[in-house]
Amino acid sequence: MNKFLSRALNFLKSEDGPTATEYAVMVALIAVVVITGATMIGTSADAKFQEVSGAIDGL
Repeated sequence: MNKFLSRALNFLKSEDGPTATEYAVMVALIAVVVITGATMIGTSADAKFQEVSGAIDGL
């Protein structure tokens, strides 16, 4: 039991765990920004294509 407690304390004192967690959060935030940007560009492009399609149909 003492060995387990010692390992647990060493893990909590180590900075590897928090660093990995920070990187995971950073990657998640970057993914959200990329997905949001792609969605906005897609919506804008779709609106432009609809506008051009309507102009062509009017000819």
